[in-house]
This record gives sequence, structure tokens and C-alpha cells, in this order.
Amino acid sequence: MTTILVTGGTGTLGRLVTDRLRAGGHDVRVLSRHSEPYAVDLREGGDGLDTALAGVDTVVHCATTQRGGDERSAANLIAAARRAGVTHLVYISIVGVDRVPLGYYRTKLAVEKLVRESGLGWTVLRATQFHDLVAQVLGILARLPVVPLPADALDQPVEVAEVADRLAELAQGAPAGRVADMGGPEVRTFESLARAHLSATGRRRAVVNVPLAGKTYRAFRAGGHLAPGHAVGRRTFEEYLAGRFGGGEGGRRG
Repeated sequence: MTTILVTGGTGTLGRLVTDRLRAGGHDVRVLSRHSEPYAVDLREGGDGLDTALAGVDTVVHCATTQRGGDERSAANLIAAARRAGVTHLVYISIVGVDRVPLGYYRTKLAVEKLVRESGLGWTVLRATQFHDLVAQVLGILARLPVVPLPADALDQPVEVAEVADRLAELAQGAPAGRVADMGGPEVRTFESLARAHLSATGRRRAVVNVPLAGKTYRAFRAGGHLAPGHAVGRRTFEEYLAGRFGGGEGGRRG
């Protein structure tokens, strides 16, 4: 039996990874800022982090925040993992972090570099955006009288449970370096995703495609965040919406 620490183990992805690893018979510790007995703020590190890592073989690093501090958190985690003799560090990243000049993506890329240079055995998996995130953004936009969308932009959402399956599989194996990207089953226009979401939630809104400017928009429009050659996900966005909202597959593909 392997002892595995999951950072961010109470989050959307981390709790699913934790469930799968425990089902596999492993001793799994959950590290989160507010989850005892390993309530640790990775940005601060300290004795609590050393205690959480004592006797751990593998770390699955899911903890992240868009409010800043991910690089400092990763540096603290890596230093403590070295002290504890951890043999495998698994990190979840995002497809396109090396192609889309978004601040959060640059941070994820910087953390990838820290992981590669950590001196630990490591594995990095990049995935496309989760269905949950796409639905959250569309839900916010649908509060407006008209839904504004970035013109000529595509997306490839993936089911978070399927990413959790893959991460758990990787955590139970040997360090593999950067593995193949993981994308959702379909590359879709934002308009088709928005119309599917409106249909599933029973809202009537006009959808307007708005041309934007800037390097980040150009990178998204060029598909820098997509992995069409790795469309290994199975659950479609409509299937996700049906499971969440109880609707049918009323969204128009595009």
C-alpha cells in the first residue's frame, strides 16, 4: 500500500482523485488550508507541511488559486517533499500554458518548470478546461440580457471525473515525465456551447459574437488551448449539462 498526499484534496478535482486512490487501497492524506488533520497553507509552508509529508511516497499536486501564490506554494511543497524523501510528484496543468500568454497560464508553466527541476521523480498532465468551468462562465454571462462571446474562438471541455481517473492512474505508476495531453471529445465553438447551456437551463437570450483584441485573444482564436489530437475524453458537454440540470441534448453543435 502506498501513502499518497493530495494537495487541494477538497477541491473539484482533488476530492475525486482522493476517492479513486482510496478505492485502490492506498493510504491517502488530504492537504487543504481548512481540512484537518493536514490543514496547511502551502504559500506559508512550515512544520505542518513537513508533518503532512512524513512517510509519503507520492504527491498529487492539485492545489491552485487564481489569486496568486502558486509558484511559492509549489516551491514550498517541493522543498518539503525532498526532505521527506518523496519519490513521485504528479502535477495537473493546462493545455496551452506554453502558447497562451494569460497570466494564470504563465504561472502554471512556471510551476511545471519547478516540478521538472525538482530533483524528484515527476509526472505532468495537461488537460483542457473542465465542463464545470465552462458552465460557470456561461452561467455568469447568461445573467446579462445578451450573452457576449469571443468571436471565432473554440473550446474543448473535458469531464473532470475522467481527468481524475487519469491522474489517479498516473499517481499509482512510476514517474513518467510529461505525458500526453488530455482533451475533451469535441472541439466546439463558444456559440454552440452557450446555446447548449441556455437550452439546458431554460433561458432565452440572444448570443452575440464580439471580436476582441490582444495577444491572449489571438492565441485562443488560434487554438493554443486545444488538443484536437488528444480528444480522449468521452463525456460530451451536453451529457454533462443533462446530468447537472436534468435537460436533454438541446444545444446546437457547431
